[in-house]
Parts: sequence; structure tokens; C-alpha cells
Amino acid sequence: MKRPGVLMTFDQVPYDTAWELQRALVEERLADRRPDTLVLLEHAPVYTIGRSGQESHWGGDERILREAGYSVYRVERGGSVTYHGPGQIVGYPILRLGHFFAGPKAYMRALEEVVIRTLAEWGVTGRRIDKLTGVWVGQRDRMKIAALGVRIVRGITMHGFALNVMLDVAPFHRIVPCGIAECRVTSMADVLGRPLEVSLVRRRIAEVFAELFGLDWTEQESGCANRSIPVRSASAAACDHGVRARLDANGGNP
Repeated sequence: MKRPGVLMTFDQVPYDTAWELQRALVEERLADRRPDTLVLLEHAPVYTIGRSGQESHWGGDERILREAGYSVYRVERGGSVTYHGPGQIVGYPILRLGHFFAGPKAYMRALEEVVIRTLAEWGVTGRRIDKLTGVWVGQRDRMKIAALGVRIVRGITMHGFALNVMLDVAPFHRIVPCGIAECRVTSMADVLGRPLEVSLVRRRIAEVFAELFGLDWTEQESGCANRSIPVRSASAAACDHGVRARLDANGGNP
């Protein structure tokens, strides 16, 4: 029997807004005030640095990235530095891990499987590489097409995965992606040699995720970055009050 789940989809959302939303949803899930939830969205251009980030992975000084016009955030997820931008689908599962898996490794493999099965719908063969996380394409010239980085908070998951669909991968040239030397990054559009409709890929991700995790989605109202993020549950007060007010007051800019 499938578990109830909530699917939240957004267009482009500033990173700090989505980060605050995640924390609010985690608190809700901890208190059992909401079911397991998947947030799917895109971000405005931003670099994020995880717990294993080393200065050599981004040129030794975060100011280099900021002076190039990018936002930079140090976050609590695993992994090193990565880039998010328009055309990349980011998934933030807010789940009670113990309902699905015995530990984080099995969970990470399941997230990779969501991406691999989604890619297959477009004829792209994704694969895993031993001792590395994420999803890769190509045999001899391996290229990363999806990255993973998670955090477990008292048994509740946050952060998640990022699949490059129509993403301009040039900003990855400024960093050592995920801290992996000589890591090349690609997108579905680059592999296929044609543009794709991001919303269709996002929909398929939601379907595959529900199939693999045994969830029955209820879709929650969506929003986009140039308006407020509507979160109807009480515990997302961080969005309903702080985040919503900041977005409304500044025309959608945090």
C-alpha cells in the first residue's frame, strides 16, 4: 500500500528562500504535521559548498565567485562545491528515512535510481561509478549529469539531487565539481543535441520517485520566484511570514 506524500513544484527560486523552506518542512515532518514531501524546483545561478568543501575546489577564495556575480552559500549537506542554475531540476526530498531505508547509503542509491530511470525515458543511459556519488553518462569519457548531497536531521532527509536538463554548464569550469578532479559536467540537452522541455522532465522525476518510494502524491500549490512561495501548511511559517514578506517587499528578490 502506498504512503501519502506531498509534491511541491516551483519554477525558479532563490537558493536562500528554498533553503529556509526546507528547514521549515523538516520541522513539520519531525513533528508529524506533514507527510513525506518532495520539492522540485530550479535555482537562480548560485554556488553551494557542502561539509567536505576545500578551498582548492573553488580557487581558494569565495570572493572570486562572488565578484564574478554569483551567490555563494555554505550549507549543511554532504559533498563539496557545486553549481545550480536555470535549466537544472533540483529535488529536495523531506522524508522520514526509516520508513524507506535502513540508512543513508541505500537512500542515496535510490535517488540515483530515480535519475537513471528518468534519463532512460529520453534514451540517455545513466550509470553509477564505484566510490563516487551521482549519475554519470559516457563510457570512456565519463561526464556527470546529476549530483547528490544530502543531510539527515533526526531521521528526516533534506537537500537531495540536481539533474542537469537544459543547464549551461560553463559555471562548473570555475570550480572542481563535487571535489572530483577532472570531473566533466554535461546536461541532457548536450547529450541529446537538442533542447528539452524542463517541465516534462520534472513531471517524470515526480512519477518515478513516487514509483520507487511507494508514495501517492497530493500536489501542493506551486509558485515561482517572482512571486511569493505559497505554502499552505502552518509550520512553513518561515515561508508564510519571513520569506513571503521579504519576497513581496523586494519584488521577488531576497
